[in-house]
Amino acid sequence: MSPIIPEYRSDFDTALAALDARRSVPARQLGDPGPDRPTLLRMLRSAVRVPDHGKRVPFRFLSFRGAARHAFGERLAARGRERHPEGGEAAFEKDRQRFSHAPLVVAVIARLGPDPQIPESERFATAACVCFALLQAAQALGYGAVWLTGWPAYDPVVAQWLGLGPGEQVAGFIHIGTPRLDAPERERPDPAALLTEWEAPETGGKG
Repeated sequence: MSPIIPEYRSDFDTALAALDARRSVPARQLGDPGPDRPTLLRMLRSAVRVPDHGKRVPFRFLSFRGAARHAFGERLAARGRERHPEGGEAAFEKDRQRFSHAPLVVAVIARLGPDPQIPESERFATAACVCFALLQAAQALGYGAVWLTGWPAYDPVVAQWLGLGPGEQVAGFIHIGTPRLDAPERERPDPAALLTEWEAPETGGKG
């Protein structure tokens, strides 16, 4: 496949339609059915095709389905109460329901142990790319998805529940299901306002 050259610029929108159509669907609007295990594995096969400096594979996956989502939510509600006992019942109920909306939640775990060659930031970036690629794979198959974190992604007690080892952290919780409504659009940044071109500075010299 060759790049689309300038004289075919009118074809750009068609070629990039899948990327342009990506939307995040709120977790509350994701219902059944969700991907079954074979479908998820196929989605992950596409999602792992990301830049990976040094071929470290600095990520792994943990999935939540069915009753396990609700059980995890009960733990989150209890942990939320421990963290902020002054919080209201509405906040605790929100924690309880965090994993109960979408039929499937996939935790993308970044594996960031010591590495003398590849910076941690680059390895985390690879795990983050997997999160985005999984969103794309879900939408390509007709599902809706959203990438969330929140306090559970950073809490040390939750990390123990997830079985995170030394150097591991949550890159994202990807909630996947069938959208109950069209995903909302939002204003996007103008790339032209963000793009500059580097130019070599003029160097003064004696004539």
